[in-house]
Amino acid sequence: MTDDIVDRIVEVTPELDALRRRRPVTREQLQASFDALFRPVTVEHVSQAERELVAAFATGLAGADDATAVFYAARAQDADPQTASVVLAEAAGAAVSGPFGAYTELGLQEENTEGKRYVPSGAVVAVIGERLAAALAHTHLLVFRPREASGADLGRLLDAGWSTDGIVTLSQLVSFLAFQQRVVTGLRVLAAAGLTTASETDSSEEEEAA
Repeated sequence: MTDDIVDRIVEVTPELDALRRRRPVTREQLQASFDALFRPVTVEHVSQAERELVAAFATGLAGADDATAVFYAARAQDADPQTASVVLAEAAGAAVSGPFGAYTELGLQEENTEGKRYVPSGAVVAVIGERLAAALAHTHLLVFRPREASGADLGRLLDAGWSTDGIVTLSQLVSFLAFQQRVVTGLRVLAAAGLTTASETDSSEEEEAA
């Protein structure tokens, strides 16, 4: 069996493996997405280190003890130890319980919620550079304030040196990581609950984890 990143993060058991085998296409596509984003054919628009650092920040927003966050933190530290230490500290400081944001559609304003906005400090920008700092700010926006993402936000990425292709890859990366993190969390919940057979887990967690 080929290396499966979700299995590795979860430390998959035979019971969880049997559960995941019930949806082989989803399992294969999840791994294919990881390969495309973290083992790309080209890193012309987003370097390998940037991918690892953004991943560490995005997943670290869930907490340093989150299994997915631990996995990507280690990868970021291998890629760029000095920058990773700053990025991980920023993730810890920027972690909140969201999502937040304001609706622009009429009739939905009562559902608006306010919360922390993440803006890297000048000291952080000086260490990690404007390009990565802009990527982290955009990542926080996509994770916690997705309804507010606008053309102006994309403009800030362009101003910081991101190409259109790079911005697309960055957005795909954040979206993939959010889904992967939910899958891992669901599987770990099942494991903690003492899953014994796949047939015993016809629950919302199973739908998410598969």
